[in-house]
Amino acid sequence: MRNRYLDLLRFLAIIRVVVYHVTGWGTLTLLFPAMSVMFALAGSLMAASLDRSGAPAVGRRLRRLLPSLWVVAAIFVPAMLLTGLPLTPKVLLWAFPVADPPANYWGALALSPIWYLRDYLWFVFASPLALWLFRRAPWPTLLAPYALLAAIEVGMLPNAPTVLRDFGLYFGAWLLGFAHHDGLLRRTATRVLVPTALALGAAGAAWIVTHPGPRGYDLNDMPLGNALWSAAFILVAIGRAPTSAAWVDRNALLGRAVTVLNRRALTCYLWHMPFVVALTPLVDVVGWSHQDPVGLAIRVALVFALVGVATVLFGWVEDVAARRPPELIPGGRPRPAARNPVPVSPVPAGGSVVPVSPAPAGRAVVPAPRASEEHTLRISVR
Repeated sequence: MRNRYLDLLRFLAIIRVVVYHVTGWGTLTLLFPAMSVMFALAGSLMAASLDRSGAPAVGRRLRRLLPSLWVVAAIFVPAMLLTGLPLTPKVLLWAFPVADPPANYWGALALSPIWYLRDYLWFVFASPLALWLFRRAPWPTLLAPYALLAAIEVGMLPNAPTVLRDFGLYFGAWLLGFAHHDGLLRRTATRVLVPTALALGAAGAAWIVTHPGPRGYDLNDMPLGNALWSAAFILVAIGRAPTSAAWVDRNALLGRAVTVLNRRALTCYLWHMPFVVALTPLVDVVGWSHQDPVGLAIRVALVFALVGVATVLFGWVEDVAARRPPELIPGGRPRPAARNPVPVSPVPAGGSVVPVSPAPAGRAVVPAPRASEEHTLRISVR
C-alpha cells in the first residue's frame, strides 16, 4: 500500500521545481527544498527495494531510471551534434551519466537537470554498502556526508570533484530516507527530534544569511546552508510523516494529479527545462517579463501544458521500465477482470451441481476439485 502523504510530497516537489525554474524565485528553495526532499524519498524507496530484493535492487533501480533518459538523449543529442557538439567518446555518457555528459551552448542549459540523474546513479551504487553501515552505526553514518561537505566548504578539500561535493550535499538526505524507512525517525522522541531540527535549521539559516550567493538567498548557491536547512525540513516533513493520507483521494482531481505526477515524475523532471529555455525568448518578444505577474503566470501555465504533452507522448516509457502496462495518462479506473462462465456437469439424480473445467476437443471432461480440495490463490499486488 502506497503512502499517499509521501506521494503528495513528491507531487509538491515536482511542482516547486518547475515553478522555480520558470520564475527564478530563490525564496521557493527556502520554503520547500524540493531536491533534498526528492532524494530523501528516493532513499526510503531504495532501502525498501534492498530489503525486498537485496543487491539486484541496484539493477532494477537503474532499469527504471535510464530508459526515460535514453528517450531524451535520442532526441536532443543528434540535435546538439548538428549544432556544434563535437562527436567524442564522452557522448556515451548520455547513455550512462556517471559524469556530466557533454552539451553544446543551448543544450547545457536545456538539459541541465541531468545532474540529478548523475547523483542518483552514484547514490544507488553506494546504497548497499551505505545501508549496511547505517544499520550498524546509524548516527555516524548520517553525520558523515555533512562533515564531508563542511570540510569542502571551509577549504580543507579545495579541489573536491563535483560528485564528491554532491555526496556531501544530498547523500545526507538520502540517508535520512533510510532512517525513515527503518523507522528510526519515528522512534526518535519528539523532545529529541524537534530540538535537533530547530538546531539544524538555525545553523543553516545562519550560514545562509552570512554567505549569500549571487542570486541572494537561493539555496542552490549555498551548499552547506542548503544541506543543513534541508535536513531540518526533512526531519519535520518526513520524520513525523503519517502512515497514510486518505484525504488526498477524497478529491478526485487532486488524487488523480498526485498519481499522474508520481508515475511520471522522471518524465516531468527531464522535459520541463527544455520548454523553459525554448519559451523564454518567445515570451520576451511578446513582453511578458519576469516582473509581470500575468506574464509569469502565462509562462508557468505554458510550461506545464507542454510538460503535459511530453508526458502523454513519452511518459509510457516509465511504465515499460517499471514493467507495468503502459498508459497514456496513469491513474484511470482499473479494467474489470474478464468473467469466464464455468460450465457445469449435468445434475445426477439425487446429486448436486459440480463445476467442471472446459476440456479440449477429444478429451474427457474432468470434474473440478471440490471446495475442500481447492488451493487458495494468492495474488501479489504491487
